[in-house]
Amino acid sequence: MVSTPWFEVPPDGYGGIEAICHTLAEGLIQRGHEVTLIGAGTDHDSAGFFPTFTEPADGLGTGESVTVEGVHALRATRYILEMERVDVVHDHSVLGPALADRHGLPTVVTAHGPLDGLTGDLFRLFPRDVSPVAISASQRSRAPDVPWVSTIHHGIDVEEIPFRDHKDDFLLFLGRIDPTKGPDIAIDVAREVGARLVIGAKCSDPHEIAFFEEAVEPRLGPDVEWLGEVDEDTKQDLLARARALLFPIRWEEPFGLVMIEAMAAGTPVLAFRRGSVPEVVVDGVTGVIVDTPEELVGAIASVPEFDPQACRDHVRHRFSTDSMIDRYESLFSELARQASSEAPVPIA
Repeated sequence: MVSTPWFEVPPDGYGGIEAICHTLAEGLIQRGHEVTLIGAGTDHDSAGFFPTFTEPADGLGTGESVTVEGVHALRATRYILEMERVDVVHDHSVLGPALADRHGLPTVVTAHGPLDGLTGDLFRLFPRDVSPVAISASQRSRAPDVPWVSTIHHGIDVEEIPFRDHKDDFLLFLGRIDPTKGPDIAIDVAREVGARLVIGAKCSDPHEIAFFEEAVEPRLGPDVEWLGEVDEDTKQDLLARARALLFPIRWEEPFGLVMIEAMAAGTPVLAFRRGSVPEVVVDGVTGVIVDTPEELVGAIASVPEFDPQACRDHVRHRFSTDSMIDRYESLFSELARQASSEAPVPIA
């Protein structure tokens, strides 16, 4: 299991990819599989661990990021080549799958971001032993010529998410400070209805800081509580206490892990109709899906109508850890079985 060079596994705060790596590794180990994790920082998992960097790398979102990804991929490949036995590689990094022909092992790559432009070209040029997995039908539909082998939604352990059916009087924005995430829209919408907004968001990369100074900081006031990046415990506490999570995205979000975390905590999601949102949120049951900021303002009035338990049950039934691991386990087993015969993997 190859993670990214940017955050530890599991992350103590922002890091959705690393959280999924942790969940998968631990779940597969509990099912009797031997898992080796390759990532950055310190060993925090039950899996065997090989570090590509002793500390999570700096430079995400800068000109150094390509070099960091390259070093990470080369070191990960060297570790794989030195291992006595590997059945399948599951790579979550950007450049690692491009080197898969060096070890010749069946390699699954989960696409965690949109496949627009050169990123899509990268996936189309991966070696033939690489099997791409989409995280939503929306993501897959936007790159139909990528040789997808499966679509597997992210999953979480609902029982580990704190739940509250009585909420505090604030709206919540969680994520990172980026135009695509719409934190400025969240502030304007909350202020329009006179609601208190709490923002817990990563703001450390240069483009995030620039957008914060340009569009977020000027909007801050006594009705907006800015927390910066929050740790895992604080995030879960906020999700359980908030009246609703605002998700006013300006891009085709491939999945949006925070949406299922919010619903598992019993908190409805108010989101724009983009990307995976219609696959994740049940409009009128676990949240509201709208098209404009004006409609989002109107949606806030409906928040008291939502049943927190229905939100949680939706995640338990549709986005469980077991369901996600079942599908990856089945794919890994099929790839390992076919490796000796070199039979093609059927498109699913």
